[in-house]
Amino acid sequence: MTSRFAGIVPVLAVPFTADDAVDLDGFRAVAAHVLATGVSAVTLFGLASEFHKLGDDERVQLRRVLLELTRDRPEITAIVSITEHATARAVAVARAAVDDGADALNVLPPHFLGPSARAVEHHLDAILDAVDVPVVVQYAPAQTGTALAPDTMRRLRARHPNLGAIKVETQPPGRYVELMVGGEPAIDCMVGYAGVQMPDALRRGAVGIQPGCSFTELYVELWARHAAGDLEGFHALHRAMLPWITYWMQHVELIIQAEKTILAARGLIATERCRAPGWDLDAEERRMIDAFLEQFEPWLAPA
Repeated sequence: MTSRFAGIVPVLAVPFTADDAVDLDGFRAVAAHVLATGVSAVTLFGLASEFHKLGDDERVQLRRVLLELTRDRPEITAIVSITEHATARAVAVARAAVDDGADALNVLPPHFLGPSARAVEHHLDAILDAVDVPVVVQYAPAQTGTALAPDTMRRLRARHPNLGAIKVETQPPGRYVELMVGGEPAIDCMVGYAGVQMPDALRRGAVGIQPGCSFTELYVELWARHAAGDLEGFHALHRAMLPWITYWMQHVELIIQAEKTILAARGLIATERCRAPGWDLDAEERRMIDAFLEQFEPWLAPA
């Protein structure tokens, strides 16, 4: 079950038209492109999907478009994120996503107004009880302020075999990953954060990486080199990427906008638009993106 989360697991961007509508055709094109790059899974409604700027009806439409594309792709795990703050709503949406064909769920624990650790654990218990597919719990304390102690995760895993993995976004993530994969019961871990800490996370036992989706081919190449034992090549490519991804990861809205701008420059979406409020790229940041695309052009051919 947890092997579903091994490898590169991009979080899909949601394109918008110039008048702020969800571009379903653009989303279909992005998802199809990412699925063709050799990934093992994809995630919808992460931070890179701007989930917090979407309406309920838009999420349902997007979810169904993705699941239509993955329904006949048994080699791909389609992960749908459950971000609802109210437990009853989260359970209802989780069940609806599974009914629509989601292979797995990603759960962002409630965080608004600082719910207690007991309330967060109850929320996760309720969702894990409600579905029979694997569930990833997203641990992003810097973005949410919610703490998930290792003992809490072990209790949840002992009660719920379908707790498939943790997406660890602590800074740095390596120690938490090592605690989880080496504990009893062991829990598989992925890391996000654009893969900045990918080398350390893999050394410590992480099974997968969840970046954005605008340059998926680079992450697939990184994974292939690491899996083949070409550590020199792996580290060389990662070092080449590091100046760019570390700059963009200084702010969540910055990396979201940078990825959208890259997708548009590659011809994968029609506009680079993010819904406001967001990040306005300045002239130097745009020059950086141009330089990035030029440097990595052999992997990032236009659509």
